[in-house]
Amino acid sequence: QVQLVESGGGLVQPGGSLRLSCAASGFTFSTYAMTWFRQAPGKEREFVSVITESGFTTKYADSVKGRFTISRDNAKNTVYLQMNSLKPEDTAVYYCAARSTYYNAHKEYDYRGQGTQVTVSS
Repeated sequence: QVQLVESGGGLVQPGGSLRLSCAASGFTFSTYAMTWFRQAPGKEREFVSVITESGFTTKYADSVKGRFTISRDNAKNTVYLQMNSLKPEDTAVYYCAARSTYYNAHKEYDYRGQGTQVTVSS
């Protein structure tokens, strides 16, 4: 059974940091590209960041470039999203997703987690 379980969300003040984790099981994690998406209330799903199977290549949305860092540990079947200099507009449910190919992994996925809430507010 495939599972993607996100953790690390919460309430943080503007300018603060959070580190999200996504623990994967039920599939061969090291052969899947991993993506973070987010969705704010009343808005469409937004691509945040993607990382290749090996972790050597990453891509970011312009809105988070320079502030967020995606990484993965294939030995632990976990992908991370380090979020710094958070802004109120980063408030959303963040969820991780897995795709068996890096191609279009910024738009499509095979599996998706349930998400973790991130709220940036003073």
